[in-house]
Amino acid sequence: MAAITYDQVTRLYPGSDTPAVDALDLHIEDGEFLVLVGPSGCGKSTSLRMLAGLEEVNGGRITIGGLDVTHAAPKDRDIAMVFQNYALYPHMSVADNMGFALKLTGVAKTEIRKRVEAAAEILDLTPYLDRKPKALSGGQRQRVAMGRAIVRQPQVFLMDEPLSNLDAKLRVQTRTQIAQLQRQLATTTVYVTHDQVEAMTMGDRVAVLKGGLLQQCASPRELYRNPANVFVAGFMGSPAMNLYTVPVSDGGVTFGDQLVPVARGDLATTDGEVVFGIRPEHLQIVDTGGLEVSVDVVEELGSEAFVFGHSRIHGQSEQIVVRADWRNPPAKGETIRVSADQQEAHVFSTANGERLVG
Repeated sequence: MAAITYDQVTRLYPGSDTPAVDALDLHIEDGEFLVLVGPSGCGKSTSLRMLAGLEEVNGGRITIGGLDVTHAAPKDRDIAMVFQNYALYPHMSVADNMGFALKLTGVAKTEIRKRVEAAAEILDLTPYLDRKPKALSGGQRQRVAMGRAIVRQPQVFLMDEPLSNLDAKLRVQTRTQIAQLQRQLATTTVYVTHDQVEAMTMGDRVAVLKGGLLQQCASPRELYRNPANVFVAGFMGSPAMNLYTVPVSDGGVTFGDQLVPVARGDLATTDGEVVFGIRPEHLQIVDTGGLEVSVDVVEELGSEAFVFGHSRIHGQSEQIVVRADWRNPPAKGETIRVSADQQEAHVFSTANGERLVG
């Protein structure tokens, strides 16, 4: 069993008054693929490095498989880490790179070869075992780094932005391969990325961090449909959710000529204003009524189209993104009207950003 628990884990760097990671409470099930996501400086890599034993823990404790590893050396944690820069030895063959860690621990040559060949078959690297890293593409080098982790047969895989050095097409292909591989091996995996699309498509659950604080940890679908606060709502999803500060009306909030109902109890502590959120796909272009939008840019992506425009919302000029019919999108400079799907609206407190309804 390789369940992982962060119990009030804190990391405070010398000379800083603000923790890089602040009292992180998080439990990761055995065999789970958990993604840590957030903007630069949010504490996601620090959280991973504390789990690996590469950063000191200043408060709380970390357990792997029920054993307290808070102050254990990295080699005693039975983990394998994959970095974004691959960290391959240029003078060694692919096979030697993959088996080097086993060689250092005294594993027999026949066992090393057996494990390397098995990992190479999983990763489609068998034809490249005798090549040097310089003769491989970026994607192949990343698979070698994955293979080096696999042959160790660890309790836990740790991956720190392993796809950031790949081009866009290869990144999509490789993230699919990593997700499939993790499900095949059923090894507990903690994966760090700043890319919310990567997080949404790979993780069983996604933990969103901001400023060293855990904002929400849930399945990708739950994060998307029921974000806990304004930050998660705006961070998860591409294009991002439309978010506007609007006054409270009788029975709810107004969006254009629409009244979005909100329970009176949810509005009791709002001081007359809330943050209203609606995703681009939950806005429909209509012939009459709704909200008037001036089209600035139309992004046509083949199977879908997004309108980027501006509108006056409660007296303020605001940017707005709308998903349009890809077969007949509006033109730049055109004026359209949009209506919100009230069932998909989100309302958050202006005081603390927490979710109120929706």
